[in-house]
Amino acid sequence: MERGLPCRTSLWLWFFSALCYTAGATGMSHSHSTIGVSAPHLYYACPEGATAKLVCTQRGAALHTTDVLRRSWLFTPHSDQHCVGKMGPRHTTIGARFHGNHSLPPGLDFGAAEHNFWVVLKNVTHADQGRYCCMVLDFQKDHGHVSLAQRPHSHVVLQVGPRRNGSQECTMWDPTPPGGSVPVALAVAACILALLSLPLILVLVYKQRQNAQSSRRAQELVRMDSEAHGHENPVFLGGSPQIKTRTVSQIMTRQPSETGRHLLSDPGTPLSPPVHGDVFFPIEDTILESPEFLQV
Repeated sequence: MERGLPCRTSLWLWFFSALCYTAGATGMSHSHSTIGVSAPHLYYACPEGATAKLVCTQRGAALHTTDVLRRSWLFTPHSDQHCVGKMGPRHTTIGARFHGNHSLPPGLDFGAAEHNFWVVLKNVTHADQGRYCCMVLDFQKDHGHVSLAQRPHSHVVLQVGPRRNGSQECTMWDPTPPGGSVPVALAVAACILALLSLPLILVLVYKQRQNAQSSRRAQELVRMDSEAHGHENPVFLGGSPQIKTRTVSQIMTRQPSETGRHLLSDPGTPLSPPVHGDVFFPIEDTILESPEFLQV
Protein backbone atom coordinates (compact mmCIF):
# COMPACT_ATOMS: atom_id res chain seq x y z
CA MET A 1 0.00 0.00 0.00
CA GLU A 2 2.75 2.41 0.96
CA ARG A 3 4.65 1.66 -2.23
CA GLY A 4 1.77 2.99 -4.38
CA LEU A 5 1.54 6.33 -2.58
CA PRO A 6 4.70 7.92 -4.04
CA CYS A 7 3.63 6.75 -7.48
CA ARG A 8 0.24 8.44 -7.15
CA THR A 9 1.88 11.58 -5.78
CA SER A 10 4.26 11.66 -8.73
CA LEU A 11 1.35 11.28 -11.12
CA TRP A 12 -0.47 14.22 -9.52
CA LEU A 13 2.67 16.38 -9.64
CA TRP A 14 3.28 15.38 -13.23
CA PHE A 15 -0.31 16.25 -14.08
CA PHE A 16 -0.04 19.69 -12.45
CA SER A 17 3.26 20.35 -14.20
CA ALA A 18 1.74 19.33 -17.51
CA LEU A 19 -1.14 21.75 -16.98
CA CYS A 20 1.20 24.62 -16.17
CA TYR A 21 3.42 23.73 -19.11
CA THR A 22 0.39 23.66 -21.41
CA ALA A 23 -0.67 27.10 -20.18
CA GLY A 24 2.82 28.48 -20.74
CA ALA A 25 3.22 26.82 -24.11
CA THR A 26 -0.18 28.04 -25.31
CA GLY A 27 0.46 31.57 -24.18
CA MET A 28 4.00 31.63 -25.60
CA SER A 29 3.42 29.72 -28.85
CA HIS A 30 4.27 32.87 -30.77
CA SER A 31 7.10 33.99 -28.50
CA HIS A 32 9.51 33.93 -31.43
CA SER A 33 7.44 36.64 -33.15
CA THR A 34 8.09 40.19 -31.95
CA ILE A 35 5.12 41.68 -33.85
CA GLY A 36 1.46 40.83 -33.46
CA VAL A 37 -1.52 41.69 -35.62
CA SER A 38 -5.16 41.46 -34.56
CA ALA A 39 -8.55 42.76 -35.67
CA PRO A 40 -10.70 44.73 -33.21
CA HIS A 41 -13.82 43.51 -35.08
CA LEU A 42 -14.08 40.32 -37.06
CA TYR A 43 -17.26 40.93 -39.08
CA TYR A 44 -18.43 44.01 -40.95
CA ALA A 45 -21.90 44.24 -42.47
CA CYS A 46 -22.50 47.12 -44.88
CA PRO A 47 -25.31 47.94 -47.30
CA GLU A 48 -24.50 48.62 -50.92
CA GLY A 49 -23.17 52.10 -51.51
CA ALA A 50 -21.82 52.50 -47.98
CA THR A 51 -18.22 53.25 -47.00
CA ALA A 52 -16.46 50.48 -45.13
CA LYS A 53 -13.37 51.08 -43.02
CA LEU A 54 -11.67 47.82 -42.08
CA VAL A 55 -9.19 48.20 -39.22
CA CYS A 56 -6.38 46.02 -37.87
CA THR A 57 -4.11 46.63 -34.89
CA GLN A 58 -0.35 46.20 -34.74
CA ARG A 59 1.59 45.58 -31.54
CA GLY A 60 5.24 45.00 -30.87
CA ALA A 61 8.28 46.11 -32.81
CA ALA A 62 10.59 44.85 -35.51
CA LEU A 63 13.01 42.03 -34.83
CA HIS A 64 15.99 44.36 -35.39
CA THR A 65 16.26 48.13 -35.39
CA THR A 66 17.50 48.08 -38.99
CA ASP A 67 14.49 46.12 -40.26
CA VAL A 68 11.92 47.66 -42.61
CA LEU A 69 8.21 47.19 -41.88
CA ARG A 70 5.54 47.16 -44.58
CA ARG A 71 1.80 46.92 -43.93
CA SER A 72 -0.28 45.16 -46.53
CA TRP A 73 -3.79 43.87 -47.31
CA LEU A 74 -4.83 40.81 -49.27
CA PHE A 75 -8.31 39.89 -50.50
CA THR A 76 -10.23 36.76 -51.41
CA PRO A 77 -13.94 36.66 -52.33
CA HIS A 78 -14.34 33.45 -50.33
CA SER A 79 -14.81 34.39 -46.69
CA ASP A 80 -14.10 30.83 -45.46
CA GLN A 81 -10.72 30.53 -47.21
CA HIS A 82 -7.27 31.93 -46.54
CA CYS A 83 -5.79 34.74 -48.55
CA VAL A 84 -3.27 33.44 -51.07
CA GLY A 85 -1.20 34.96 -53.82
CA LYS A 86 -0.74 38.70 -54.23
CA MET A 87 -4.31 39.78 -54.91
CA GLY A 88 -5.28 42.89 -52.93
CA PRO A 89 -8.56 44.79 -52.52
CA ARG A 90 -10.26 45.77 -55.76
CA HIS A 91 -7.81 43.91 -57.97
CA THR A 92 -4.69 45.60 -56.68
CA THR A 93 -1.44 43.65 -56.59
CA ILE A 94 0.82 43.36 -53.58
CA GLY A 95 4.26 44.72 -54.36
CA ALA A 96 3.07 47.26 -56.95
CA ARG A 97 4.41 50.75 -56.34
CA PHE A 98 1.72 53.35 -55.76
CA HIS A 99 2.65 56.99 -55.39
CA GLY A 100 0.22 57.80 -52.58
CA ASN A 101 -3.53 57.17 -52.73
CA HIS A 102 -3.83 59.07 -56.03
CA SER A 103 -2.57 56.07 -57.99
CA LEU A 104 -5.02 53.61 -56.38
CA PRO A 105 -8.28 52.48 -57.98
CA PRO A 106 -11.23 54.81 -57.33
CA GLY A 107 -12.79 54.50 -53.89
CA LEU A 108 -9.83 52.66 -52.35
CA ASP A 109 -7.63 54.19 -49.66
CA PHE A 110 -5.03 52.86 -47.24
CA GLY A 111 -4.06 54.50 -43.99
CA ALA A 112 -2.04 53.89 -40.84
CA ALA A 113 -1.49 55.42 -37.41
CA GLU A 114 0.81 54.52 -34.53
CA HIS A 115 -0.81 51.18 -33.74
CA ASN A 116 -3.62 50.82 -36.27
CA PHE A 117 -3.74 50.47 -40.04
CA TRP A 118 -6.81 50.23 -42.25
CA VAL A 119 -8.29 50.04 -45.72
CA VAL A 120 -11.23 52.22 -46.80
CA LEU A 121 -13.68 50.97 -49.41
CA LYS A 122 -16.09 53.61 -50.72
CA ASN A 123 -19.37 52.76 -52.43
CA VAL A 124 -19.09 49.06 -51.67
CA THR A 125 -20.75 46.48 -53.91
CA HIS A 126 -21.22 42.73 -53.78
CA ALA A 127 -17.86 42.40 -55.55
CA ASP A 128 -16.17 43.76 -52.42
CA GLN A 129 -17.67 41.04 -50.21
CA GLY A 130 -15.16 38.53 -48.88
CA ARG A 131 -12.19 38.14 -46.55
CA TYR A 132 -9.57 40.84 -46.09
CA CYS A 133 -6.26 39.76 -44.62
CA CYS A 134 -4.11 42.35 -42.89
CA MET A 135 -0.42 41.68 -42.32
CA VAL A 136 2.84 43.31 -41.35
CA LEU A 137 5.95 42.33 -43.30
CA ASP A 138 9.25 42.56 -41.45
CA PHE A 139 12.10 42.75 -43.97
CA GLN A 140 15.61 42.22 -42.64
CA LYS A 141 18.59 43.70 -44.42
CA ASP A 142 21.92 41.92 -44.10
CA HIS A 143 24.85 43.08 -46.25
CA GLY A 144 22.61 44.17 -49.06
CA HIS A 145 20.48 41.01 -48.93
CA VAL A 146 16.81 41.46 -48.00
CA SER A 147 14.88 38.60 -46.38
CA LEU A 148 11.46 38.29 -44.77
CA ALA A 149 12.01 37.80 -41.03
CA GLN A 150 8.36 37.51 -39.92
CA ARG A 151 4.86 38.03 -41.27
CA PRO A 152 2.17 38.24 -38.59
CA HIS A 153 -1.34 38.53 -39.94
CA SER A 154 -5.05 38.56 -39.12
CA HIS A 155 -8.26 38.98 -41.10
CA VAL A 156 -11.73 40.55 -41.21
CA VAL A 157 -14.83 39.55 -43.16
CA LEU A 158 -16.97 42.02 -45.11
CA GLN A 159 -20.59 41.20 -45.87
CA VAL A 160 -22.50 43.43 -48.27
CA GLY A 161 -26.30 43.53 -48.09
CA PRO A 162 -28.96 45.28 -50.17
CA ARG A 163 -29.06 49.03 -50.30
CA ARG A 164 -31.09 50.72 -47.56
CA ASN A 165 -33.05 53.93 -47.74
CA GLY A 166 -32.14 54.94 -44.22
CA SER A 167 -28.71 54.77 -42.58
CA GLN A 168 -25.78 53.74 -44.75
CA GLU A 169 -23.48 52.98 -41.84
CA CYS A 170 -21.78 49.64 -41.40
CA THR A 171 -22.19 47.49 -38.33
CA MET A 172 -19.44 45.47 -36.66
CA TRP A 173 -19.74 42.46 -34.40
CA ASP A 174 -17.71 39.56 -33.00
CA PRO A 175 -19.73 36.31 -32.75
CA THR A 176 -16.95 34.51 -30.89
CA PRO A 177 -13.97 35.72 -28.86
CA PRO A 178 -10.51 35.42 -30.42
CA GLY A 179 -9.64 31.80 -30.93
CA GLY A 180 -6.35 31.92 -29.04
CA SER A 181 -7.67 33.48 -25.83
CA VAL A 182 -10.06 30.66 -24.87
CA PRO A 183 -7.42 27.87 -24.64
CA VAL A 184 -5.06 30.20 -22.80
CA ALA A 185 -7.74 31.16 -20.27
CA LEU A 186 -8.76 27.54 -19.72
CA ALA A 187 -5.16 26.41 -19.31
CA VAL A 188 -4.36 29.20 -16.86
CA ALA A 189 -7.53 28.50 -14.86
CA ALA A 190 -6.71 24.78 -14.71
CA CYS A 191 -3.16 25.53 -13.59
CA ILE A 192 -4.37 27.88 -10.83
CA LEU A 193 -6.94 25.31 -9.67
CA ALA A 194 -4.28 22.61 -9.60
CA LEU A 195 -1.91 24.75 -7.56
CA LEU A 196 -4.66 25.62 -5.09
CA SER A 197 -5.64 21.96 -4.61
CA LEU A 198 -2.04 20.73 -4.33
CA PRO A 199 -1.74 21.37 -0.52
CA LEU A 200 -4.96 19.42 0.13
CA ILE A 201 -3.70 16.49 -1.91
CA LEU A 202 -0.38 16.53 -0.06
CA VAL A 203 -2.22 16.47 3.28
CA LEU A 204 -4.29 13.48 2.15
CA VAL A 205 -1.17 11.66 1.00
CA TYR A 206 0.51 12.40 4.35
CA LYS A 207 -2.48 11.01 6.26
CA GLN A 208 -2.50 7.89 4.12
CA ARG A 209 1.18 7.34 4.82
CA GLN A 210 0.58 7.78 8.56
CA ASN A 211 -2.26 5.24 8.44
CA ALA A 212 -0.07 2.82 6.49
CA GLN A 213 2.75 3.17 9.02
CA SER A 214 0.35 2.67 11.94
CA SER A 215 -1.12 -0.44 10.31
CA ARG A 216 2.33 -1.82 9.63
CA ARG A 217 3.42 -1.11 13.23
CA ALA A 218 0.32 -2.89 14.56
CA GLN A 219 1.02 -5.92 12.37
CA GLU A 220 4.60 -5.96 13.60
CA LEU A 221 3.44 -5.94 17.22
CA VAL A 222 0.99 -8.78 16.54
CA ARG A 223 3.74 -10.80 14.89
CA MET A 224 6.16 -10.21 17.78
CA ASP A 225 3.48 -11.21 20.29
CA SER A 226 2.76 -14.38 18.32
CA GLU A 227 6.45 -15.25 18.25
CA ALA A 228 6.71 -14.70 22.01
CA HIS A 229 3.79 -17.04 22.67
CA GLY A 230 5.20 -19.55 20.24
CA HIS A 231 8.51 -19.84 22.16
CA GLU A 232 6.58 -20.59 25.39
CA ASN A 233 4.82 -23.50 23.68
CA PRO A 234 7.15 -26.53 23.37
CA VAL A 235 5.64 -27.30 19.97
CA PHE A 236 7.50 -24.28 18.53
CA LEU A 237 10.82 -25.40 20.01
CA GLY A 238 13.13 -27.15 17.65
CA GLY A 239 14.42 -30.71 18.02
CA SER A 240 13.07 -34.18 17.47
CA PRO A 241 10.43 -35.63 19.80
CA GLN A 242 11.73 -37.75 22.66
CA ILE A 243 10.50 -41.32 23.09
CA LYS A 244 8.84 -41.87 26.47
CA THR A 245 8.77 -45.31 28.12
CA ARG A 246 6.22 -46.50 30.70
CA THR A 247 5.65 -49.86 32.32
CA VAL A 248 2.38 -51.75 32.31
CA SER A 249 1.88 -51.00 35.96
CA GLN A 250 2.26 -47.30 35.25
CA ILE A 251 -0.25 -47.50 32.42
CA MET A 252 -2.73 -49.39 34.63
CA THR A 253 -2.37 -46.89 37.45
CA ARG A 254 -5.49 -44.84 37.74
CA GLN A 255 -4.92 -41.23 36.85
CA PRO A 256 -7.13 -38.66 38.61
CA SER A 257 -9.17 -36.41 36.39
CA GLU A 258 -9.83 -32.73 36.81
CA THR A 259 -13.10 -33.52 38.59
CA GLY A 260 -11.31 -35.72 41.15
CA ARG A 261 -12.65 -39.03 39.73
CA HIS A 262 -10.41 -41.79 38.40
CA LEU A 263 -10.05 -42.22 34.72
CA LEU A 264 -10.87 -45.92 35.12
CA SER A 265 -14.06 -47.10 36.78
CA ASP A 266 -14.15 -47.93 40.45
CA PRO A 267 -13.11 -51.47 41.52
CA GLY A 268 -15.82 -54.04 41.16
CA THR A 269 -17.41 -52.65 38.02
CA PRO A 270 -17.39 -54.66 34.76
CA LEU A 271 -15.01 -52.18 33.17
CA SER A 272 -12.40 -52.62 35.94
CA PRO A 273 -9.78 -55.36 35.71
CA PRO A 274 -9.87 -58.03 38.45
CA VAL A 275 -8.00 -57.05 41.56
CA HIS A 276 -6.63 -60.54 42.22
CA GLY A 277 -5.50 -63.16 39.82
CA ASP A 278 -3.57 -63.20 36.60
CA VAL A 279 -3.36 -60.11 34.48
CA PHE A 280 -3.20 -60.39 30.73
CA PHE A 281 -0.36 -57.95 30.35
CA PRO A 282 3.09 -58.77 31.68
CA ILE A 283 3.69 -56.77 34.78
CA GLU A 284 7.20 -55.57 34.14
CA ASP A 285 7.23 -55.44 30.34
CA THR A 286 8.14 -52.06 28.93
CA ILE A 287 5.98 -50.52 26.18
CA LEU A 288 7.58 -47.91 23.96
CA GLU A 289 5.43 -44.92 23.17
CA SER A 290 6.69 -43.65 19.85
CA PRO A 291 5.05 -40.90 17.81
CA GLU A 292 3.90 -43.50 15.26
CA PHE A 293 2.20 -45.47 17.98
CA LEU A 294 0.51 -42.39 19.34
CA GLN A 295 -0.80 -41.42 15.92
CA VAL A 296 -2.58 -44.76 15.52
